[in-house]
Amino acid sequence: MRLIILGTGPFAVPMMRALIESPHEIVQVVCKPPRGRRKAPPAPVAIAAEESGLPLWTPESANEPESQQRLAELGADLLVVCDYGEILKRETLATTRLGGVNLHGSLLPRYRGAAPVQWAVLNGDAESGVTVIHMTPALDAGPVLGQAATPIDPDETAGQLEARLAELGAPLTLQVVDQLAAGAAESLPQDPAQKSRAPRLSKELGLIDWSKPASEIKNLVRGAHPWPRAYTFWDAGKGEPLRLVIDRVNTLPEAGPAPAGTVVDAKDRLVIATGDGAIEVLELQPAGKKAMAVGDWLRGAAIKPGDVLGGS
Repeated sequence: MRLIILGTGPFAVPMMRALIESPHEIVQVVCKPPRGRRKAPPAPVAIAAEESGLPLWTPESANEPESQQRLAELGADLLVVCDYGEILKRETLATTRLGGVNLHGSLLPRYRGAAPVQWAVLNGDAESGVTVIHMTPALDAGPVLGQAATPIDPDETAGQLEARLAELGAPLTLQVVDQLAAGAAESLPQDPAQKSRAPRLSKELGLIDWSKPASEIKNLVRGAHPWPRAYTFWDAGKGEPLRLVIDRVNTLPEAGPAPAGTVVDAKDRLVIATGDGAIEVLELQPAGKKAMAVGDWLRGAAIKPGDVLGGS
């Protein structure tokens, strides 16, 4: 089949490479242009397209009438969409013979939205997966054409899980495209009663609330990595509190009677009391410094039992 790939971020790259190696013809790769005032580096999909010698197009929007006309003129059979960054209108989906399919990083109908992988980890889910849907104008609501599940490791970060899901989704997408080409694809409608949302994360989400249970704080640290990253503040008595980014932790069963946020051990390890249990910090990044093992930081920091971590 003649395919148009719409993708921008790294989640789309394994899927794109699988299609490049298939018998299908990629007639166009569509990618979002770099954002921001500064000259941003090319998007991962743009780099992959250029390395593969594929035609690359970076319109501001695929939904503009001029863009829709250009897509239609390609005479493609299918739009293959993943990590593109724009909800496609009905008219855009109608520019190809079979419409569009989308690879999504969750077991739909759970976690519709921009951050499905992160919310699965933030919520402490034991399982995640990928879904390929036949696209409709509604966000992530189309019928399911294929799905694959995988366990989430208790120490896995959102970034690590996302990389695994991207690899899991590549052969699944190719399988669906092959089935559509053969006229053998089967679809199942999503159950609206089972849907949940996965909105884009904010920087503020990373602020640790030490009154939460230790298990929830660990999920925050995992789910907010690599962005926005979990953080807290320590008042070292030297003016402004020091921002500490927390990158890796363990949960401990209890911390005694200490109030939440209190440092209970800072000799050879850093242990913080929480609302239920305690957190042992393993890796952190103090403001203005590189990320490091907590033992390296403790050798030069004056933090001590009884100090309290919290908001700025």
